[in-house]
Amino acid sequence: MKTTSRLAFAVLAVAAATVVPLGSARADDAYPSKPIQLVIPFPPGGATDVLGRLLASSLSAKLGQPVVSENRAGAGTVIGAGYVAKAPPDGYTLLISSGTTFTVNPAIHPKLPYDPLKSFEQIGIAGRTGLILLAHKDVPASNPKEFVALAKSAPGKYAYASFGSGTTAQFTGELMQRATGTQLVHVPYKGSAPAMTDLIGGQIPFSVDTVSAAIPQLKAGKVKAIAVTTAKRSALLPDVPTFAESGYALDADTWLTIAAPRGLPPAVKAKLEKALAEVVAMPEVREKLVSVGFEPGYRNGAAVEAQIEKELPLMRATALRANIRPE
Repeated sequence: MKTTSRLAFAVLAVAAATVVPLGSARADDAYPSKPIQLVIPFPPGGATDVLGRLLASSLSAKLGQPVVSENRAGAGTVIGAGYVAKAPPDGYTLLISSGTTFTVNPAIHPKLPYDPLKSFEQIGIAGRTGLILLAHKDVPASNPKEFVALAKSAPGKYAYASFGSGTTAQFTGELMQRATGTQLVHVPYKGSAPAMTDLIGGQIPFSVDTVSAAIPQLKAGKVKAIAVTTAKRSALLPDVPTFAESGYALDADTWLTIAAPRGLPPAVKAKLEKALAEVVAMPEVREKLVSVGFEPGYRNGAAVEAQIEKELPLMRATALRANIRPE
């Protein structure tokens, strides 16, 4: 009888041990069972806001629940990112942001309410956009070699605009100078629009901006392109050369990724990755990405984390060397 009792107890113990995982699996299978919040850490109207709302709508159709976008702007994406980092890791609070959140901010802020790797579970990149060196129409340089010759002829004479201190534009400008051996004066503006206005007006000879911001002005003939900062030419500007083509080791761009708080159940993460990959493959989504200057292309969460790990040391070294500080 004692042996039978011990055997029955063991069977019950094993059965009890399996209840939690099975229940969790059923909960994961039911995801999502309520609306999902997609936090956009930028103000309304910008490229990330437009794309965030587009992806939210498309993900809603794929996941069968509303994906509701919400702007939580401020402090260079820190407010929105900090909010998501502290949310429950259940897949119902997501963040859509750029490399600013994950590689630029950690390079210039000694204290953040999140860790770029430990706080987030990356779902995947939806698209990328390169940066570009632009010039006023009257500047006597039209390609990388001519730009370098002009800049080296008078170190510290020529200035370049960026859309703000501690932004991807300034980091790219510093990387460009290091790669080309040039010395320019950085002039930070409060946004891309005022920098572009002064470039068009001739108040400043050069600027570093995103390809997406440059395309309308290039098409209108108001400014000219010197080179893109990516290793390969942009599909959006196939006639514009790269610095790399001229022998300068420069490869810099920015990317748009969706992330969740760290600790996401694997089944939930898999569902989100699959949904995002399918959404990015949709022709209407790809067309919209291209229309605002992004090259569509899904990369999974593991690839995003590898990208962050690769970029972080470079950004920190650049910030230290150039004394880059937040506004």
